[in-house]
Parts: sequence; structure tokens; C-alpha cells
Amino acid sequence: MGERRNKNIITPNVEGCPVETTLEVIGGKWKGLLLYQLIDGPKRFSEFRRLYPGITQFMLTLQLRELERDGIIHREVYKQVPPKVEYSLTEFGRTLESIILSMRNWGDAYKDTLNDFRVLSQQGEDV
Repeated sequence: MGERRNKNIITPNVEGCPVETTLEVIGGKWKGLLLYQLIDGPKRFSEFRRLYPGITQFMLTLQLRELERDGIIHREVYKQVPPKVEYSLTEFGRTLESIILSMRNWGDAYKDTLNDFRVLSQQGEDV
């Protein structure tokens, strides 16, 4: 996507399409899922791993760091043994709630339709 590199820092191309800006923040396989879970309240790293066993520890860490860097989530470290870390949506992150919930609603409404198209496509039929 339209990114500019400046001394090893990647910044979004803010002059580009607004949809591109949004996708730079929440795009990818995992960020939307993580944000969806945070709508209901703070989550610990281990909770995300339990909810999404397909995500590697490295990828989860990377996605959470990027969301934190963009001001979407807050990382709270509690001084205790063993260490406890919780992630929550920031006020800025809450502005994405309606987008995430709309994505959920669209998925609920059209998952069967998508599945039908995919089955037809695998059978070699025109869709």
C-alpha cells in the first residue's frame, strides 16, 4: 500500500484513499479479530492465544505492538509475580467499534452466500 519510508520507520500515506488508511490500521488476518474481542473488555495475551490457537506467539506480539503503536490499544503491565499484562481499546480505538461490528454483521448475513459461491467455483461453474 502507499507507505513512505523515513529512516526505517513506515508511516501511512495520509494523502491516499481513506479506505487504505483504515486498512493499514486494521487490515490483515488477525487485527480485526483481536479488536473484535477487545470490544467486550480487556484481554490478556494468553486469552488471545486460547481464542485463536492458529496465531503464533510472534504474530500475536507483532499485531498487538502495531495496534499499540497506532494508538488503538493500550497495554497495561501489572507489577506482580508472575507478570500480568492486559490489552484494552483506547478511546481512539473505540472509534473503530462500529466498523468491526459492521464487519461481523456482514459476515453473519453473507457467510452462506459466500460459501455457495465458493462451492460453485470449485465445481467449475460460472458464478
